[in-house]
This record gives sequence, structure tokens and C-alpha cells, in this order.
Amino acid sequence: MEYLVFVGMIVSLIGTILYIKEVIKGEVKPNRVSFFMWSLAPLIATVAAISTGVTLSVIPVFMSGFNPLLILIVSLFKKEAYWKITKFDLSCGFFSVLALILWYITKNPIIAIIFAILSDFLAAIPTIIKAWKHPKTEASSVYAAGLFSAFTSFAAIKMWDFASLAFPTYLIIANILIILSIERKRFIKNSEI
Repeated sequence: MEYLVFVGMIVSLIGTILYIKEVIKGEVKPNRVSFFMWSLAPLIATVAAISTGVTLSVIPVFMSGFNPLLILIVSLFKKEAYWKITKFDLSCGFFSVLALILWYITKNPIIAIIFAILSDFLAAIPTIIKAWKHPKTEASSVYAAGLFSAFTSFAAIKMWDFASLAFPTYLIIANILIILSIERKRFIKNSEI
């Protein structure tokens, strides 16, 4: 059952490839602040989780950092795939980096995971707002794949503790929030029928 995380890894890569295709077409415009921080925070959380003994269940957390890194790199080469960064985006990015610095100062793996979650969520805020206001600038495929991948963590957890549960649980919540922001008009329209 724990090897389900590898299925989640493949699904998340497929979602990322679909998202990257939309970026290349210029239909999706990722917020680079979000995607940069989404790369950094989960990769730090991965290292912190591994340092506490977490094994296969960390793969979805790793993928939640690796996939945004791929998207960020593609967006850097595709100028029309750029979403204009506002002062609010930069302030979220600043506080996201600050959370990571506070983790570094503490050197505690549990605190690292808490600050990585805080950092990741602060990085998500600009994308959630953008998706809410301009849903056509986002595609839910990568977030749906990330949601599935995060759920697979629970199949691989050997120790049901904070280090194993925290980041995957957060990823489920964050992906649901972003999907709802992107698809809310369609959900509302379908519920009225």
C-alpha cells in the first residue's frame, strides 16, 4: 500500500506536464513568487522530514516542491506566461522567506515543518487571489494532481506523528483552496442546475 506514493508521483508529474503545456501556449500565467516559494518550502520540509526518519511518505512533499520548480523554470523562458507581480505578491514572498529564515535559526525539524507550511501558505496567497479574480489564468490540473499525490502520503505513513502528517495535510487543504478558486464559477453554475 505504501508504494501508492509512486502512483501519486506519476500523477503529479502528469499534472505538471499538462500545466506546463498551458504555460507554453500562454494560456496559463503562473505567479512566479508563488512557484518559487512552492519550490523552496516543500524541499526544505522534505529534508526536515527525512531528518526525523520519515521515508516514502515524504515523496509527495518532495514532488510538491519539484513540480513547481519545473513550472517556474519554464515560465522564465516564456515571457507571455508571466503574471505581473504586485507589491502584495512581494510582501507575501518576503514573509514566506522570513518564515524559512526563522526555521533556519531554530534548527528544529518540527519547527522547520511548521515554518515550511507557513512559508508555503504565504506563497499560495497570491495565486489563490489571482485564481479567484482571474480563473482563466490558471489550470486546475496541476493542483488536482497535487491533491491526489498528497493523499497518497497517508498510504505510506509508518509513524502517525506530526512530521509525517503535517505537510501532506496542509497540501490537501492548499490544493483544495486553489482548485475551488479556479473552478468556483463552474461549481456554482452546476449547483444552480
